[in-house]
Amino acid sequence: MRAHILFKRKHKPDFYELLEQHAQKVFQAYRTLVNYLANNDSEDPERIYFLEREADDLRRVLIDRLNRTLITPFDREDIFALSRAIDDIIDAAKSTVEEIRLFKIQPTKELLLKTKILQEGTLEIYDALKNLKKHPYVAMEHAKRAKATENQMNILYLESLAQLFDNEKNTPSFMLKMRELYRHLKRSANRCDEAANIISDIIVKS
Repeated sequence: MRAHILFKRKHKPDFYELLEQHAQKVFQAYRTLVNYLANNDSEDPERIYFLEREADDLRRVLIDRLNRTLITPFDREDIFALSRAIDDIIDAAKSTVEEIRLFKIQPTKELLLKTKILQEGTLEIYDALKNLKKHPYVAMEHAKRAKATENQMNILYLESLAQLFDNEKNTPSFMLKMRELYRHLKRSANRCDEAANIISDIIVKS
């Protein structure tokens, strides 16, 4: 028998697909978070926790396959860093929900606005990764739009902090709780920017 019959070729891991699936979970989590803040759906937190666990599983699979693969479609350091940035974004969504429930915070228009911006940013990351393999220049445009998330969030973060501490009706406890929530969302925007930069670098280097 010929060697190719005796030894079946191993299926090569599709890192493009794994990253796309990872980003999809993140977008779904922020879409769910927007709904939770807008409509107070009691089932949304569990949906977000479930999506975060699925995202963790995807990252573990990606890292395992990365460790077992000699040749990757682009730099393995970029694959690892991009996956980590994407995972950090969904971790921030989970932390935000956990602390809203723990602190018994009523959703505010400021929280909702920030989360909507992140929903848009995570959609751009997802769309960038959907197009990265076959349409890199389309992916680049989505990455550029994703980067705007951080700029918008930086402005809103400072404005929200100023309003928070200028309002004499706010208790110190409330101000500290809200600041912590704002920080989670700002960190998520920073990771959106990081993911967009990595995607752009991958395209430039290819």
